[in-house]
Amino acid sequence: MIKSFLILLIISIHLFSSEQIILVVSDNMQSSKAKLECYEDGKKLFKTIDVNLGKNGLGWGIGEHTFFIKKDEPLKYEGDKKAPAGIFKLGDIFGYAKNGNYKMPYLFTSEDLICVDDTHSPFYNQIIQAHGDEKSFEHMKRKDHQYTIGITVKHNKNALKKRGSCIFLHVEKFSGATTAGCTSMKYEDLKKIVQWLDKKKNPLLIQIPKNRTDKVLELYPQLRKSELLKEKN
Repeated sequence: MIKSFLILLIISIHLFSSEQIILVVSDNMQSSKAKLECYEDGKKLFKTIDVNLGKNGLGWGIGEHTFFIKKDEPLKYEGDKKAPAGIFKLGDIFGYAKNGNYKMPYLFTSEDLICVDDTHSPFYNQIIQAHGDEKSFEHMKRKDHQYTIGITVKHNKNALKKRGSCIFLHVEKFSGATTAGCTSMKYEDLKKIVQWLDKKKNPLLIQIPKNRTDKVLELYPQLRKSELLKEKN
């Protein structure tokens, strides 16, 4: 009991270093819709945002820790059309514009920039310049608007085979459209978020079903005013 408490305390102290939190809560693991709130130092910013998840809902991803997971719940795997549930650090902002005036590292999505989803590739779950011999990947410079701006989610950072790749927050394909495994929203909403994020404030994405609200509040009491975490099944 004492050991479990100390582990939770150590993890909490580590994760509390985040001053910016993007909180996404869905009704359950099967839902492809969710609500999003943004917090900085315990204060909510912006209005609550409607977002889209994977076509098949959520699967537990590989993030900052794994003690949320129950044995009977799905994990995130390559091609399962599930968005990853868990707590994740955020990486680069990317976009079609050559320059981005953001407080996070910015990645220009040139024509030859790709994200590798081939589980056998040494570049699995990495954004790289195309070599020409990649077997499975997606272009970061798409022919549509979905990657006009986006945020990389640090899911499966060690690139474990088949556990999912190329996870982003990006612009929705159309209103209410589900994704292949990312989290999408209106351009206007995402633009506000990318302009707000600051690398110095160690931003996190917390993406969970409602039945994990108590666990999140144990780790993040600064989110106690969240309406999403007050709601129960």
